[in-house]
Amino acid sequence: MASTTAVEVEAGDRHVRVSSPDRVVFPDLGFTKLDVVRFFLDVGDGILGALLDRPTTLERWPKGFFEGAVMATRADSHGDAFYQKRVPKGAPDYVTTARIAFPSGRTADEVAPSELAVVAWAAQMGTLTFHPWPVRRTDVEAVDQLRIDLDPQPGTDFDDAATAALALRELLDELGLTGYPKTSGGRGLHVFVPLAPRWSFVQARRATIAVGRELERRMPDQVTTRWWKEERGERIFVDYNQMARDRTIASAYSLRPNRRATVSTPLEWDEVPHVHPDDFTLATVPARFAAKGDLFAPLRADRDPALDCSLDGALELARRDEEEHGLGDLPYPPEYPKMPGEPKRVQPSRAKDRAAD
Repeated sequence: MASTTAVEVEAGDRHVRVSSPDRVVFPDLGFTKLDVVRFFLDVGDGILGALLDRPTTLERWPKGFFEGAVMATRADSHGDAFYQKRVPKGAPDYVTTARIAFPSGRTADEVAPSELAVVAWAAQMGTLTFHPWPVRRTDVEAVDQLRIDLDPQPGTDFDDAATAALALRELLDELGLTGYPKTSGGRGLHVFVPLAPRWSFVQARRATIAVGRELERRMPDQVTTRWWKEERGERIFVDYNQMARDRTIASAYSLRPNRRATVSTPLEWDEVPHVHPDDFTLATVPARFAAKGDLFAPLRADRDPALDCSLDGALELARRDEEEHGLGDLPYPPEYPKMPGEPKRVQPSRAKDRAAD
């Protein structure tokens, strides 16, 4: 039986209360809530750097992760886990927030961590994965990170994503963009680029589409930008919609809800072809962090502006795609309103059926 005696942990200059510290969060490995909180403190500079001043959705698993656990799909539905997009009632006064706007036009005040105690408090509330926006709370319309999600499709795996990532690195270099890779914590890879904070979500998404299309041209049998699953085949999908407003990617040093307690972990480029996601877990990452430090430090909101890149090259590639090849925008996620310049949002097989009728 889990202990009901709360403990306090030091998080920066504060003490954070952890209730039910012995509650098991990862049953297969025996890791408890206190283990989770201590993990985030052990990688404190890294997790805070990934979240600093960024509006952040909390992926909360208050009962812990277990086989068969269900994620709530709507705010009014029931499940064992849910996404917290608004700051919870009763949050401590040191929890800073940022007001963001959803595609629907509705707004919300999201947690925007400014100190490590906020991370520890969120972990105490059952947060395993943090989903920060690619903006800062001082200007929630100015994108300052390009995030490229290399998502393995059925029939492909992490090794295929690693191969694509190395080719992506070369392409980014040609466009004047410096990429930083990390494991997703699942089967895929993420590559982040620090940007000068002056780009819109539309521009960042358009640049991602252009980068994805060029990578697809270079690796047509291995990479795809096809939105519809029926068209992707056994290829790595460049999920360009992860750069759309309110679509976020698990932060560096986030835990992932799976039986192995994997961690989304920054990599050095020469590690990419030689590692596996299961190498990086709640048990192993603190020692790695102590040895290597924060490999994602160049992406912090308070980084040296000299590290910032420009999207001019990628947007010029997008312009040429449209003018020379007739390649414009691609479909947005289904919950979005119809966007300017967006093609018909209909599954190709259904479009054929309608045409036949």
